[in-house]
Amino acid sequence: MTVSITIGEATERLTTANRVLVIGCSGSGKSTLARKLGERLGLPYVSMDREIFWLPGWTVRPRAEALARLQAIVAQERWIIDGTSPGTLPVRLPRTHLVLWLRPPRWTSLYGVLSRWLKFRGRSRPEMADGCPERMTREFLTYIWNFEKTESPEIDEKLAAYGPDVPVCVLKSKAENRRLLAILARQY
Repeated sequence: MTVSITIGEATERLTTANRVLVIGCSGSGKSTLARKLGERLGLPYVSMDREIFWLPGWTVRPRAEALARLQAIVAQERWIIDGTSPGTLPVRLPRTHLVLWLRPPRWTSLYGVLSRWLKFRGRSRPEMADGCPERMTREFLTYIWNFEKTESPEIDEKLAAYGPDVPVCVLKSKAENRRLLAILARQY
């Protein structure tokens, strides 16, 4: 059974957590939140898109190599990892102190992806592998639109398997993301 905690409890745990996962739909603000938390807490920031999954030219990294890279990162003492990938949660969760699950309405995520596309169109964004210019496809938009229906049940299942060992704070809006950062700023 998943242990859900409040934003206040999450900020308390963040002050001592050495390994944090930030998960959620594309466009939900994972990278922004993870980078800001990493800076504030002194945790090395890891983008799964950049470090694990993608090679230049939107080439998927071979699975065995991606898994080996992920295992090496997860074995480190300190990190904040930005990326959902439900299939890799069993590799990451045993070493995780806290999960921040961004679950805004789908419109928020679609807006986030559209804004990102406009900002980085024709270029690779910082949390993506070099040589992977920002793009927008119907397939990607459909993935975002259906994320809660298609991805969240598997995420729930994987989180529940680690029960009370890994607390989860669900953030349902960009305002809640900002609130978490503001509370943390007052504590530091």
